[in-house]
Amino acid sequence: MSTPADVKDCPAARHIVVIGGGIVGACCALALIKDGYRVTILEPGEPGGEQAASYGNGAFLSPASIIPMSMPGLWKKVPGYLLDPTGPFTIRWRHLLRLAPWLMRFIQAGATPAKAARTARVLSSLLGDAPTRHLALAAACGVAELIRQDGLLYVYPDRAAFESEAFAWQLRRENGIAWTELEGEQVHAFEPSLSRRYTFAVRLQSGGHCLDPGAYVQGLVRSVVAQGGALLKARAEGFNVVDGQLLGLITDQGMVPCDGAVIAAGIHSKVLASGVGDRVVLESERGYHVEIADPAVGPRIPVMPSDGKMANTLTRGGLRASGQVELASVDSPPDWARADILLHQLLKTYPGLGDEPGRLRISRWQGNRPSTPDGLPIIAQASMTPDVVHAFGHGHVGLASAPMTGQIVASLFAGRTPPIDIAPFAATRFR
Repeated sequence: MSTPADVKDCPAARHIVVIGGGIVGACCALALIKDGYRVTILEPGEPGGEQAASYGNGAFLSPASIIPMSMPGLWKKVPGYLLDPTGPFTIRWRHLLRLAPWLMRFIQAGATPAKAARTARVLSSLLGDAPTRHLALAAACGVAELIRQDGLLYVYPDRAAFESEAFAWQLRRENGIAWTELEGEQVHAFEPSLSRRYTFAVRLQSGGHCLDPGAYVQGLVRSVVAQGGALLKARAEGFNVVDGQLLGLITDQGMVPCDGAVIAAGIHSKVLASGVGDRVVLESERGYHVEIADPAVGPRIPVMPSDGKMANTLTRGGLRASGQVELASVDSPPDWARADILLHQLLKTYPGLGDEPGRLRISRWQGNRPSTPDGLPIIAQASMTPDVVHAFGHGHVGLASAPMTGQIVASLFAGRTPPIDIAPFAATRFR
């Protein structure tokens, strides 16, 4: 097998095109280069740019992010979500009919405790060692300063609020997640910037975070190129498959000959997957973030307030609050009121920021999480040809799960047994 240094000048090495230069695509490319393949990343925008979901995520690397969005009893809450313009989950009415099939599958996916527990177990296999994997990956790619493992803090108004989420924390415990509980003055001794209304917290010491997700993706892609890979600015449009063998990729810049391809194009993967025989159920869970530059205060480690359901993280750009789920068309204009909800929650959570948003330097962002209704990504060989591998649909956990996804994709091309059971990630589960 060729080493990465040999690949660039080795015509015998199989050429694999990774469609998508986000965090999942970058991790797939690095894993494939390590295995000796000649790799090209196909990305129409800038890797790690604002167009990518990777750019704007909450920057959490949490082994505890295994709780599915769909949980028992969700169906009772959907009418309220439709009517509440300020809640963390909203659906634009005019898109409801188109979204109905996805929404029904979504509700059914977590309809029972057993279904939710199964999803949590599967996600745990993807996320369990995410901070450690990212630390190693960042160090190998020369961007070690962008990954931290200082822990994460989940905060609640009181113990009763924590106990109202008992099932979620039970699932975490069953999947090996350990934590320390803080109560009363312990909370504020640990995190003085928090509002005094929070009197209970869970400290997850195994958690980590990324200081700049966009720059991190850029650093990984630079490493791909430095190891002999290529970056091609083009948009994938289809596949040239003859008798089950991939001969090339059809792009807006012409045909790109290749022996294999990875579909890691985020929300744009659905159409590409249909071109290789797989009709998948994928919609955008549109998310938002606000970032306050040079904040007067901020948390020492990332915080998740229970009443805001948003990730609060000090990044290199400032104090970022990321969250919201808005079901709507990918092409719908952003509803910046969703971002302002995050901003007002930040001001309530950290009184030291002041109560005058107009005096703060604020940036806003909206992006598209590629989400399946059952909360699990699609990581599998395509039905039409094993030369194409799916790696998309990671929803809220794309950043954390990307290194393991890359390892799975590399194993599928090499014919190795994947590092974890990938049966739950099959594209055919939507038939």
